[in-house]
Amino acid sequence: MTAVYTFDIFTTLDGFGSYNSSGDWGGYWGKQGPEFLDRRLALYGEEQRMVLGANTFRQFVQVLAPNQVSDPVNTRMRNLPTTVVSTTLEGPFNWPDATLVRGDAVDVVARLKEESEVPLRSHGSLSMNRALMAAGLVDRVQVTIFPVISGQTGVDPIFQGAADFDLELIESRTLDGHTQELIYRPTLHV
Repeated sequence: MTAVYTFDIFTTLDGFGSYNSSGDWGGYWGKQGPEFLDRRLALYGEEQRMVLGANTFRQFVQVLAPNQVSDPVNTRMRNLPTTVVSTTLEGPFNWPDATLVRGDAVDVVARLKEESEVPLRSHGSLSMNRALMAAGLVDRVQVTIFPVISGQTGVDPIFQGAADFDLELIESRTLDGHTQELIYRPTLHV
């Protein structure tokens, strides 16, 4: 059986995954509410394996360090089994259950999908996940859209440089009356 791989991303309405350091946006753009936090805790409470690229993992190690982690969602994320795909990182890591796998992400994730007994989830890791989508390895794209436009401060356009995809909406919900969670099945557009 092939494990389901979910590319999980937070975005602004205008498609940015983060903001520049001169912006005044907080985590989740300051728009998280109790329904959103409960939903995230439930998602990360399920048995799964995280898959992260090197850049996202470096950021997570800093942001989710034990002395920084204060909420249950980030604590749970930090304690999930995690595969880090990189050709540049060196261990050991200050991360409870991280495994470094060297090689091309497409090859690594194809093998993980065949071998894993639990679903796979990647949060962020934009360039890695764009390559995985192009290779047909992403089963679900879970997009959480926060009610902000960050035209002046936005960086990291999520799908910049990605191939073209048709998306089949398979699930949607509104959280806290203003944040949209959309889950799609991507198909390469030919």
